[in-house]
Amino acid sequence: MGIGGKGMRQTLAAAALFLVSAHAAAQAPAPSREAVLKAAREIVAAAGICAVITIDETGQPQARAIDIFQPDDQFVVWFATNPASRKVAHLTANPRLTVYCYDPATTSYVTVLGRARLVNDPAEKQKRWKKSFAAFWPDRGTGYLLVEVTPARVEVSSPSRGVGNDPVTWAPHAVAFDGVRSR
Repeated sequence: MGIGGKGMRQTLAAAALFLVSAHAAAQAPAPSREAVLKAAREIVAAAGICAVITIDETGQPQARAIDIFQPDDQFVVWFATNPASRKVAHLTANPRLTVYCYDPATTSYVTVLGRARLVNDPAEKQKRWKKSFAAFWPDRGTGYLLVEVTPARVEVSSPSRGVGNDPVTWAPHAVAFDGVRSR
């Protein structure tokens, strides 16, 4: 099955944007750490819903949609989940995870590779409570759990924000973190 008229135009437009961006990236100096993280924050805000990828008991990556909080100064991100969910079981066995946020308007993405910490502290849960959570977790006390994600590495691809990929390998720009929790 081929791509129809509108789909073909969108595909060609995206390919042209990528080629122009790749050429510009090859000519431009590498963006600073601050510029990469600024772009990353903008993408997270624009994405809204992101994906979290955990590793199950067989070693198979498992992805699902999450609503993350905006990153802090050290790019630590948080999200809420059901304490009985598969992702909690996965993170208990293996705290390594990936959070992926995609902004379709600019075909930009952020990948946060890091470690999770399950947080059931009532004060922290109260601090991070959103009104929209009530639809999923009517019991604020035991009905939900927080996950704190401390980044080891943040990768960003956003040519429209001046953070293009490597023109040869297509590798995104990356920022490494020392793994120290923000507090």
